[in-house]
Amino acid sequence: MASVEDTVEKGTTSTAEDLGAEFYDKANSYWSGIPPTVNGMLGGFSHLSDNDVSESRDTILEYFEGPSARLSPDLALDCGSGIGRVSKRLLLQIFKEVELVEQNPLFLKKAKTYLKAYTERVVAYHAVGLQDFYPETDRYSLIWCQWVLAHLSDKDLLEFFARSKKALKEKGLIVAKENVVKELEERLYHDDDSSETRSCKVFRKLFEDAGLKVLKEVR
Repeated sequence: MASVEDTVEKGTTSTAEDLGAEFYDKANSYWSGIPPTVNGMLGGFSHLSDNDVSESRDTILEYFEGPSARLSPDLALDCGSGIGRVSKRLLLQIFKEVELVEQNPLFLKKAKTYLKAYTERVVAYHAVGLQDFYPETDRYSLIWCQWVLAHLSDKDLLEFFARSKKALKEKGLIVAKENVVKELEERLYHDDDSSETRSCKVFRKLFEDAGLKVLKEVR
């Protein structure tokens, strides 16, 4: 996880909660202007994709392969999937099947082309934001959330975690790979894409409130 600096507001209270529906409307507007490419998904930093995927693979592989594996790598859920970069480069290299959740329909349309070689293994494309996504219970081995949770308010994130817990198979995992800020600041609100970056402290409290056990923390 890494920290970011380009912000408008900082503090201990949640700007996302204050903005309400406007928080989501502004984010939708921002992403509707982003091209459906790997470079667009990574904010112009497509050259970081290889290292990002390698680090992610090293983080989760032990839980699904080898003597310490927790469960079979059957079905993974890619949250805030964009065009499916993480699904293609990471999840489909480990899991038998993948589902994508993405609120931008243009990104999902591109994903069907981008993931064409894996058509039979991508079993669902959910065109909805995570705040409105209600997955089936006891379904996923892994729920992968990367650079998307900053687009959820605390209230909606806790509710999403609650639904995700029920959606996991026994011993299933939720991965939250997110940018973080320094503990002193706790939160930084970005007006350009309407997102709120949290500190590790805030995330730990949210995990605790959601009844989630942290197995590994990587920076």
